[in-house]
Amino acid sequence: MNVGVAHSEVNPNTHVMNSRGMWLAYALGAGLLHIVLLSIPFFSAPVAWTLMNIIHNLGMCVFLHAVKGTPFETPDQSGTRLLTHREQLDYGVQFTSSQKFFTISPIILYFLASFYAKYDPTHFILNTTFLLSILIPKMPQHVRIFGINKY
Repeated sequence: MNVGVAHSEVNPNTHVMNSRGMWLAYALGAGLLHIVLLSIPFFSAPVAWTLMNIIHNLGMCVFLHAVKGTPFETPDQSGTRLLTHREQLDYGVQFTSSQKFFTISPIILYFLASFYAKYDPTHFILNTTFLLSILIPKMPQHVRIFGINKY
């Protein structure tokens, strides 16, 4: 038993995105990032949207697909130290609501960034590149096809 731990879950990473208000907090954080980017005077709206897409996808790539293990003091470090946060979500069950949310949110952001950039070729290539870089690791077959995160 862990002293001072309020949850009874062995690994809180498995259900953190299903907790109350987490999706709203995620959307508000993304909105706050966008407001900060828009408040920089020398950024136009297309540049702010493209930077928002790039920063969001890089952050998602780092926090969901690159960092392995769990940041909590849990007794389950032996099994989860080899898994990324994305692989730990919902105990690794595919196509849950949290995993669909993490797949759909970059796509929606991509459509918004492309629309506000008026499909400028430079912005379109940047946005598409970063969208593909975050969608490919989300495919359930990514370990078999590309050998990503193979332990």
